[in-house]
Amino acid sequence: MPEIFEGKTVLITGVQNRWSIAWHAACALHSEGARLLFSVLGEKAASNLGKLLDEHQIVARVYECDAADEQQCQSMFRHVRADANGRLDGVVHSIAYANRDELNGEFVATSPEGFAIALDRSAYTLVRLARGARPLMQEHGGAIVALTYLGAVRAVPNYNVMGVAKATLEACARYLAADLGPEQIRVNSVSAGPIKTAAASAIAGFDTMIKNVAGASPLRRPVAPEEIASAVMFLLSPWSSGITGQVVYTDCGYSIVAHA
Repeated sequence: MPEIFEGKTVLITGVQNRWSIAWHAACALHSEGARLLFSVLGEKAASNLGKLLDEHQIVARVYECDAADEQQCQSMFRHVRADANGRLDGVVHSIAYANRDELNGEFVATSPEGFAIALDRSAYTLVRLARGARPLMQEHGGAIVALTYLGAVRAVPNYNVMGVAKATLEACARYLAADLGPEQIRVNSVSAGPIKTAAASAIAGFDTMIKNVAGASPLRRPVAPEEIASAVMFLLSPWSSGITGQVVYTDCGYSIVAHA
């Protein structure tokens, strides 16, 4: 039986270390035959990714790119075009950033600068990536998946401006889906339950959150990174060919339960 991503090329952004959801998605895609390209920010992330690739014997091109920089994005996609022979089948957006001090205290105290930074880096980066990927998908279609969180639709303690950024990210995905749909380019989001990642370390009380969510979820357990990776892979695959502009919750059912 052929692997589902045989002959497909996927660009994955935002891998920080082995705990990153994007890394778990990369492993799942590789296991199904995908050719992987990576975009990372900073020497530390590049070094961590290089070690992971060596450890798992994965051969992949790695680009250092700040997705918040228009010129760097354009340069990266020129390299992607050359390295992928002009064809890209999928993009995983796993980029989020807010100043740490904006995640503490009250949201009403969010600074204009902190607000702008969070929305640009966590949401508008999806628009930049979609704009760069579009010419490489137009002839055959493709899929773009963004990682989001329940804080986009609920007020989560200590999430503050990042929740607003995730809400913006989900809205961006819908509007991109509407724009790119006629070219058979699908754009969806996976809303992941809380798991320990580098980004999560900035959220106060995160360990307690995981415990509480697990106890209140219908499945009575925390979601596993591999389960989130499977949802990402599904939305990138032909299995989801009729799905676009949607948010797929992968959180052991926590989002469906009313909480007092």
